[in-house]
This record gives sequence, structure tokens and C-alpha cells, in this order.
Amino acid sequence: MADMTEMSLKDRLEESVKRYQQTGHYQGITRLELKETEPFRYEKVYSELRGALVSARETALHISASPIVRNIGELCFAFYTPEGDSVAVSTGIITHVHTMSEAIKFMIRQGYETNPGIKEGDIFCNNDPDLGNVHTTDVHTIIPIFWEGQLMGWAGGVAHQVDIGASTPGHDPVATANRFEDGFYVTAEKIGENHEVRKDFKIRAQRSVRTPLYWDLDEKCRIAGIYMVRDAVHRIIREEGFSYFQQFMLEAVEEGRQIFMARIQERLVPGIYQTASFMDAPYKGKAWHPEQNHDFMMHAPMTITIDAEGHFKLDMDGASGPGPFPFNASEGSMQGALWVQITQTLVYDGKVNDGSYLAAQHYFPPGSWCNPGNALLAYGTPWAYLIPAFTGMFRLLSRGYFARGYREEIVSGYGFTGDPTQGGGTLSNGAYFPVSNFELCAVGLGARGTMDGLDAAYAMWNPEADMGDAEVWETVESGLLYLSRRFKPDTAGYGRFRGGSGWESLRLVHGVKDLQLYSWREGRVFHGGAGLFGGYPGATGYRLFVKNTKFYEMVAQHQPYPLGDPDPAARELDTGLGGDCFVSRDALILPQPFQSGDVWLSLFSGGPGYGDPLERPAEDVVRDAEGNFYLPKTVERVFGVALGVDDQGQFSVQPDETDRLRRDILAEREKMSVPYQEFWERERQKILQKQLIEPVKRMYQESMTLSPQWSEKFKSFWSLPKTFAFELDNL
Repeated sequence: MADMTEMSLKDRLEESVKRYQQTGHYQGITRLELKETEPFRYEKVYSELRGALVSARETALHISASPIVRNIGELCFAFYTPEGDSVAVSTGIITHVHTMSEAIKFMIRQGYETNPGIKEGDIFCNNDPDLGNVHTTDVHTIIPIFWEGQLMGWAGGVAHQVDIGASTPGHDPVATANRFEDGFYVTAEKIGENHEVRKDFKIRAQRSVRTPLYWDLDEKCRIAGIYMVRDAVHRIIREEGFSYFQQFMLEAVEEGRQIFMARIQERLVPGIYQTASFMDAPYKGKAWHPEQNHDFMMHAPMTITIDAEGHFKLDMDGASGPGPFPFNASEGSMQGALWVQITQTLVYDGKVNDGSYLAAQHYFPPGSWCNPGNALLAYGTPWAYLIPAFTGMFRLLSRGYFARGYREEIVSGYGFTGDPTQGGGTLSNGAYFPVSNFELCAVGLGARGTMDGLDAAYAMWNPEADMGDAEVWETVESGLLYLSRRFKPDTAGYGRFRGGSGWESLRLVHGVKDLQLYSWREGRVFHGGAGLFGGYPGATGYRLFVKNTKFYEMVAQHQPYPLGDPDPAARELDTGLGGDCFVSRDALILPQPFQSGDVWLSLFSGGPGYGDPLERPAEDVVRDAEGNFYLPKTVERVFGVALGVDDQGQFSVQPDETDRLRRDILAEREKMSVPYQEFWERERQKILQKQLIEPVKRMYQESMTLSPQWSEKFKSFWSLPKTFAFELDNL
């Protein structure tokens, strides 16, 4: 094997790619010699490296004043080979293990080694999704690590910003239509030399965001962490030797690849797995840009192919097109989402590095929403499409686990981490305050194959989900006070095992001179489809706020006020506060003004269920009602459980009435059921006659135009004419 240390970085990267293509092994390594000859030493070095990354994260996050970093843990550190392949990663937002890898490789391929140069003490920064990131708000800081004058690796850190300077305040903009509204872009720049960030960059950053204090402190946090990683790597090299550590890096990545493939063989049945997910984006009638004035739908078909050797391929051929909205996802964004799913479902106890990424082949169709190939589009909030899209991966893998008998590994899906209340405003004294709430980092996890899902405790992009302390959010979001936080009934997907419950928080606008608020979530589709094996999806979202309330008068008169919206059919917020109540199934709300006394409701998603809800034990359903996870009327209508209530308000099961209810529900199901052929023909006629709403027709026509292969499958399945197409204006 040729010595790569004398090559340029660009040649080394090309040689690494060639070796993998020729051998199917990272750097052509077929035998893990260090692990085989001295397994304890090898594992000790890996543990020391990963421990250093975790320690750096836990220490550095306390340097930052950003509540998103400190309170939620939106921070991650990783170590990379000279060619940019991740070797190990800390805890935290592990979505970014490979996104930073792509940024490093971009710099190598662009010849940064020559211009602007890569040397000891340099500091680089990137947040461009088109180069290796998820969205602009996730900012990477990366340094090269040298040993005796030779580049031997990279350390990278990423943190989520409170504000990114987009055309609207906040961290996940929804009104943007192009790159030029996305905010502050740092496109793989050298921002520092001699271990110090350049003053001109500091000034530019300070003047590019609305919260310069948090930007500055988060940057210090990332830099402190990556230098801790560098020092730890130097210590390991002094103890183990440079040549040993060089070989260790390569073997660790190859072992990660082998672990991933072994896990595939162990837990999944070879074959082709298929599903689809959807997401709505209702801009019509509220868009700020003429080209946005449509109701859009996302189509995310997903095919996973598994072979007997453990090869894994994810294919999203047939995805719909990009659009004039910030929900477009670059290929790097998709790789990040793929990564975080793999590490939570398949290699959560293995070597988490780019070995798994190399073993997981993927195809994100060029020109689609998940790989537009157009740097001029808006990429500010790709999570709005990413999160729903990858629920398909959970469902497909879970079917494989079921087939292999690994019921405890099954997850029916997850809730949508939407409704991130955002905006910004000024207090009565003129001081600016951001609204960048990260309560969304705690929604319902879908039901497992053996138990209920987690209530208000999961985020697909951060395994350490945490809604944060209300007191911390109030400290930062000074003009928004909490009136309540509590579980939201009927948000958990029904099933033999129910999904994790969602929740709600009620906020009061107080003491402001002006304020803009906005949010997004799914409203007219189930973002992850149904649950598994008869389980139901979690509830969709909606939007509710009340303006011009009588809240202050009620408080002065010591009158009780509503604390939420537990039962939309018997709503209190639209009457109990006076004023003007706005309610909409469109859960996408663009920025609009609010004033003191207005009330804003945030709704957080529940997860899908598993199995037939009629099979849920009646005693479990009683606990659901007692815990306010389901309303009593839902318990009866869906689960067929008749509840009795004693004088103290305690629920109990009425067995005979429960048996009758469940028999009646089964009889009604049988009455409503039709043969599949009849159902298929009915749906086929809708398509032939094009009796679909405009966003659905637009979505399918985009998929058919972008992929002739998918178009042929669609037409074949529905027995449509070869010339069939959906005619649309301004497509």
C-alpha cells in the first residue's frame, strides 16, 4: 500500500476514495491488526478519544451563555482523519458527525492547502448547507491538528445559534424564499490564525445577527472545546506513539463499517422495504413572495434494500421538487439525518464514526427537495421536511426487526419536533429580546414493540432530548411569560401500545413595545404516516392564539383564566379570555405582530401507536385517562373501554360495558370494510379524473417529472395511460 503521508491532502482524499471503491474497505484495510494483537490497548485508546470529546462538550457548553446550547445541549464535538473522515464523536447533536466531514472535504478538494493555506493555529468556520451542514443556524468551527509539523487530523465543534440574521428573527425562518434571506452565511472560511479569531470576522459576525452576545459566547464555547480535543489527541499520541495513532484512526473507521454491516445482517431480513411520508407547507393566502403563494406538499418515498452480506442502500427516488421556501434540504442535510437515524437504531453501542456512513449507501435524487443542487435556494429550515421524511426509516427498520424477532428494537416512529415558537421584539424599555424557544426538543416517541412510547421526551435530531427550564426561557425571552405547561390529551397515537404523549405550553405576551411571533408544524397531514401493525398516528397540530384579551382585567379582579386547550371541542381559550381568538388547521404561521396581553399556545406532537387499540388492556387505558393522556370520551370511542367514576373522581373499568363496546366497534369495522379491489378501483377513479386537491396534484406531478422511473411505477400500479399527467398552472 502506497504511503500517503507525502501526498497532498487532495491526492490523499482521492486515494482514500479509490481504495474504498476498489476494496470495499476503508483505506483498503481488511484486517484490524491493532485490535487483534492488543485489543485492550486498542479499546483504551478509543475510549480515551471519545471520553475527551464528551468531556470537551460537557465543559464547553457551560462556557456558552446561549440557552439553546447550555439548557438543551445543542452542541457536539468530533475528531477526523486528515482526509476528513470522522473517527469518534461526543454525545449531543450527533447529526453533525458527517456534515463537518463534508465541510473538511470541501476545503481539501478546493485546494485550501495552497490557498488560503492550512497550518497550525488556523481556525475555519462553515454553516453553508450546500457544502456540508443541515441549516445555516448550525455553525461549525473546525481546526487542523498537527504533530511535529504534520497534519494528523481535525477537531470540529457545532452549536445551534439563537439567531442567524435571517430576514425574520429566530433560528428556523419560515418566510424566506431564497438564499439571500437565509441570514449570515460563512462558507468554509478561514476565520482565524495563530489560534485566534480574526477581528474583522468578529466584527462581521457581530453585525450580522440580532443576538451578537450569544454568537460570541457560542463561538468561544466551540473554540474552547476543539482545543480541549486537540490537547487530548496530543496526550494520546505522546502515550501511544504517532505511528500507532495513525493506524488506530484508520482501523477505528473500518471497524465502524464492519460493525454496521454485522448489525444489518443480525437484525434485518434481506429484501426491499418501501414506504412514503408527507408534509404540508400551506403558504397560499399568507405568502410574502408571489412565487410562494401556493399550498405545497412534500413527497418522501423511501426504499431500503438489504442484501445477505449486510449491504444497506437507502433510495428516495420519486421525491417531489424543491420550492421557494426554506424547507429545501441539501445532500449534506440528508446525510446528517441518515446519520442520526443510524446511530440511534443500529449502531448505538458500536463505533460511531464515518465507517457506518460509508457502509450506508444512499441516493437522494438530484433536482428534488432533498438534493436540489441549487445554492440560490433557501435552506434555513430543512428540518420541516427532513423530520417527516425519515419517519419512513424508523418504520422500515422496525418491520425488519419484527421479522427477525427483535420486538424490543421496534419503534413505530416519532412525533414532529415542530411548533418552535420564534420571533423577537423589544421590551417597553427598548431592549431587544429573542424568541428562539427549544421546547420542541421534547416530543412523543412512537410506541415500541413491547411498551408505550416516551412522553414528551424525544427529538430525532438530539438523543438527549430536554424541553429546558421554563425559568431559563423566560430569562431570555423576556417578553413572554409562562401561564402553563402540561400534557396535551389525545396527542398520543392509539394502539395496543400507545405513542408517547405530546404537550402544550401557554405563553403571555407581557411588557413589550413590539413583538413578532411565528411557528411551523404539520397541520393537514400526519407527518409520519400511520403507526405500525394497526397503530394510529399521533395527532396533527393546529394554531391558536388570542389577541386583545382581558387577561390583565381578570387578574386584577382575581378571576380564574384558562390554562390551555385540553379539549378543542369544548374550548375555553376562545371565550375565557375575551378578545379575538385565531384558530387554524394551518400550523404554519408567518411572522405577525403581538402586543402585551396577547396569549400564544404552543402544541407539541405525540408519537404514533403500535397494534390494534382494542387490544390495549383496559387497566392501561384507565391509567391513560388518569394521566390526562386521553380524554374519557376518547377512551370510550377509540379503545372501547367504559369508565366509571367514583365520588373522588377516580376512574375504574366497567367490564361488561367494555366488552359490549368493543364488540360494537368490531362490528362497525366489519360493516365499513370493503374488498381491496373495490378500494383500489375507487381510488384509481379519483386519480383518473384528477379529483385531487391542488397541492397533491402538484406534488405528484413534480415526482413524475423528476423521475421517469417513479412515474412508470406510479402509472403501472394505478393502471393509468402512458400519457397521463396532472396539468397545473405555474408548476
